[in-house]
Amino acid sequence: MVVLETRRLLLRHLEPRDAPALLAVFGNPEVMRFSDHGVRDLPWVEGWLAGCLESYRQRGFGPYAVVGRESGEVVGYCGLTHHPDLGGRPEVALGYRLARSRWGRGYASEAVTALLAYALHTLRLRRVVAQIDPHNLASVRVAEKAGMRYERDLLLEGYTHPDRLYVVTAPS
Repeated sequence: MVVLETRRLLLRHLEPRDAPALLAVFGNPEVMRFSDHGVRDLPWVEGWLAGCLESYRQRGFGPYAVVGRESGEVVGYCGLTHHPDLGGRPEVALGYRLARSRWGRGYASEAVTALLAYALHTLRLRRVVAQIDPHNLASVRVAEKAGMRYERDLLLEGYTHPDRLYVVTAPS
């Protein structure tokens, strides 16, 4: 099911058949450089996809496949995840990863901007956060370009250093 369309991208519900394309994302060391968990294997990707499908059923949103409009190819994901306790409060967090071959083309900014508008105006969420490694300057730029602002540092259990929490809120 297509959720959003931009000039160059479609964001749609993920499906089990997307596992190989997402393995190329989650299995790439460059893409996973800022992950505290490192590269992932196919069983992990399949489990993650099952969790995404469950999120659609339970919450009505989740991570979405990012698909090139012209190619029809899955080039990554971009979406929303509910966290019952992120730094002491429940949050809906934005997350995305794109195939290394798609970096530097503005796809992340295009997908994130569209997704945040959808979250605030269609889903009527009051607040969306993004947890970003402070060394991931490209993701910081994407968040800021999409209207998110730094709120505070956040050190989660099991992490070796604090991440930065970026926030966007619905207009009053």
